[in-house]
Amino acid sequence: MSVKTDHRHLYLQVIDRIKKDIEQGVYKEKEKLPSEFELAKQLGVSRATLREALRVLEEENVIIRRHGVGTFVSSRPMFTSGIEQLSSVTEMIRQAGRKPGTIFLSSSIQKPTEDDIKRFQCHKEEDLLIVERVRTANNEPVVYCIDKVPCKYLPKGIAYENESLLEILHNEANRYIAYAVTHIEPLGYHEKVSPILQCEPETALLVLKQMHFDENDEPILYSIDYFKSDKFSFHVLRKRV
Repeated sequence: MSVKTDHRHLYLQVIDRIKKDIEQGVYKEKEKLPSEFELAKQLGVSRATLREALRVLEEENVIIRRHGVGTFVSSRPMFTSGIEQLSSVTEMIRQAGRKPGTIFLSSSIQKPTEDDIKRFQCHKEEDLLIVERVRTANNEPVVYCIDKVPCKYLPKGIAYENESLLEILHNEANRYIAYAVTHIEPLGYHEKVSPILQCEPETALLVLKQMHFDENDEPILYSIDYFKSDKFSFHVLRKRV
């Protein structure tokens, strides 16, 4: 199992070897890796080299290190999507072959904050609908969502508790969301959201803050979505110009 026949930096060889072992099922998801002493001995490298490799693997979310407990293989993302593709959470879950569901938490009508007035370019007396929900995949909570939309865009009496707001705006309000400006923020354990999503203490969150615009560049919907980082993976296609 020694990696010393390769001529690259040893820690890079160790990284590739551990990744290969995980891909081949030598180490399975959520399985505990051997101790640093045992793993370094198996690979024929020093513990300092192994620790550098484990540090990189942890940054890449391949492994999780729990202080005083050990090192574990991370769960593979259940969902992956190009960040340049504007899809609803419901669509993402369906595309992954899971059954989407919704746990409705609350809704309220509120006046816009100063930030909301800037986002929506609205008057301070306009009403906003604020909806708080948890989206599920095969009954497992995976995304915590807060959505804001001006009440003037939604038909009265519409049922929004369990449906995609993007689909409602398109099908019921004749408002087609053409694009969104998205900000992505990594977040550690969140006192409110993490327990709702049943996160392990070391499970991070990916927060997507999105302002959605229609075909006329009018701001329609603002959303804050907290994704479990062990369930979702986002990537972006970058082109040279």
